[in-house]
Amino acid sequence: MSAQPDLLYSEEEEALRAAVRDLLADHCGAPGVIARTESDAPHDLAAWKALGDGMGLAGLLVPEELGGQGATHREVAVVLEELGRAVAPVPYLSSAVVATEALLAVGDEELLGRLASGRTIGVLAVGLHTAPGAAVKPVHVEDGLLGGELAGIADAAVADVLLVPADDGGLYAVDASAVTVTPQVSFDLTRPLATLTLAGAPGRRLGDAEPAVRRALRAGAGLLASEQLGLADWALTETVRYLKERKQFNRPVGGFQAIKHRLAQLWLEVVNLRAVARRAADALVSGEDVDIAVAVAQAYAAGVAVHAAEEALQLHAGIGMTWEHPIHLNLKRAKADSIAYGTAGAHRAAVAELVDLPAP
Repeated sequence: MSAQPDLLYSEEEEALRAAVRDLLADHCGAPGVIARTESDAPHDLAAWKALGDGMGLAGLLVPEELGGQGATHREVAVVLEELGRAVAPVPYLSSAVVATEALLAVGDEELLGRLASGRTIGVLAVGLHTAPGAAVKPVHVEDGLLGGELAGIADAAVADVLLVPADDGGLYAVDASAVTVTPQVSFDLTRPLATLTLAGAPGRRLGDAEPAVRRALRAGAGLLASEQLGLADWALTETVRYLKERKQFNRPVGGFQAIKHRLAQLWLEVVNLRAVARRAADALVSGEDVDIAVAVAQAYAAGVAVHAAEEALQLHAGIGMTWEHPIHLNLKRAKADSIAYGTAGAHRAAVAELVDLPAP
């Protein structure tokens, strides 16, 4: 009989949350993040260094004997909740989760150690929109040299090493300096996308691409739900706080019955999102019903995160429409996340197939 999933947070996880939140308060305040989106360097590499190298969080999923922390997806989920709350412009999901999972699948100890240190940023060269199990566009390989173009690659601008699927079925490690990285117009300015052009770039074959990419995208999709939980929880918390302070007709706006109903509905959605996000993280640890847990989480998470951000924008009224207020960062990340690692519709279809309930 399988063990019941544990959806509660441990004392260690809450302590980790507090430490990450304190660090992000120092490095990723809203004015600084907004200023970065207006610059040519949207990524906050100082915050990344503090998280990855200073706190050792880049190596949470890497075994201790390889230089990592030997933690689990549950701890990573807590970190991603806080990164979502801050809309932190760091390549944590790309490098510490997706690229790391791909390397764990192929067993490359040297690259795992480098990524675990936080001093090397790895990126899986697969479009951010790609769902687990979906077809992946490969590049051509001949005599160890790779050629082709790949679009929609998140955080490629700050990558040191790229993990590239090739048409011989292999996954290759390519030095980012050998690749032309062209920025794309990104809706979410805190997680910029880029097009990669490989023209005879030398690569080192790491192993088979298909199982590595599938594992990486599954973990990315499952833990993305925790980032979406952080986004939604921040939006709800900030909206409640604001509506307690803002007055209309000489009374707090939050006291009006219609507003209470909207907030109560949103609270229920966020609570349910917390449950499915925690279930997905726990399933990634236990290995039980992982595909279903991840698909259910992503089928639900996108709608809640976007709804929470939209409600926050509307209920903040005029101030919510300003560039200076961080709500627009939250909304753009939520909208971009809604198509990352597969749309909600794609995951609903996956759930139907997994439980043998196809659409009529």
